[in-house]
Amino acid sequence: ESGCGKTTVGKGILQLVPVTSGNVIFQKQTLNRLSSKALRSARASMQIIFQDPFASMNPRMTINNVIKEGMLTSSIKDPALQEAKVDELLLRVGLRTDIKHRYPHEFSGGQRQRICIARALAAEPELIICDEPTSALDVSVQAQILNLLRDIQHEFGLSFLFITHNISVVDYLAHCVAVMYLGRIVEQGTRDEVLNNPKHPYTQALLAAVPRIHADENVVVAHQLDGELPSPANPPKGCHFHQRCPHAMPICLELYPDSTPLSPTHHVKCFLFEENYGSANTN
Repeated sequence: ESGCGKTTVGKGILQLVPVTSGNVIFQKQTLNRLSSKALRSARASMQIIFQDPFASMNPRMTINNVIKEGMLTSSIKDPALQEAKVDELLLRVGLRTDIKHRYPHEFSGGQRQRICIARALAAEPELIICDEPTSALDVSVQAQILNLLRDIQHEFGLSFLFITHNISVVDYLAHCVAVMYLGRIVEQGTRDEVLNNPKHPYTQALLAAVPRIHADENVVVAHQLDGELPSPANPPKGCHFHQRCPHAMPICLELYPDSTPLSPTHHVKCFLFEENYGSANTN
């Protein structure tokens, strides 16, 4: 849901917002404990693609300079090689090389997002955080960008942290899935485990809300959620979901559940699956 903290997690990983508790560990480095100089070096392996491509580009810079800016941390320092790299990246994301002397306002939303992908790749990263990169685009353009991202992932051996509301995007692109509610991950596992065998009542309700043309026997029929999302700044005591959960028990009002492993890769935070409270009540 909106406001659950997805974008904040992405920005927290890159240290674009301060992390007030916990640690961010990437490549055996605790990023939120690094000095400014060490963090600048570590960030060379990470990039982000923002939801609004136009707002993430300097309108006074040409596309050539926008992409070159991403090369400040790369191994390419020779100006001639940088020009060649810009041309290569533009072609890779499906754009002509002669557009590089134009400005961001001269492009459509889909073209701008392709430029932002090229800028992210210019830094030669190992991780790209994709913050709802298709939500502001037309449906036909969304499919093109998703296909491009998947091809790039295989070609460059990248990892994506893909933030999205769209379950069909998760099904198409993800390998592992984490479901967030009010700032916490309530269920995580492989794509098939979470989408085809959801266990947390919130995940079940989330998937049941996806419109379908034909009935699917594998879809768990979930109770429609009542009430509003509580304030993230003042979450309820106990399990944050208990005010909307059809299976809430007295323990849910007092304590937040620990993570319960359902398989080596599938974990859920719900008292319905803790041994002391039994799983007989689950679907």
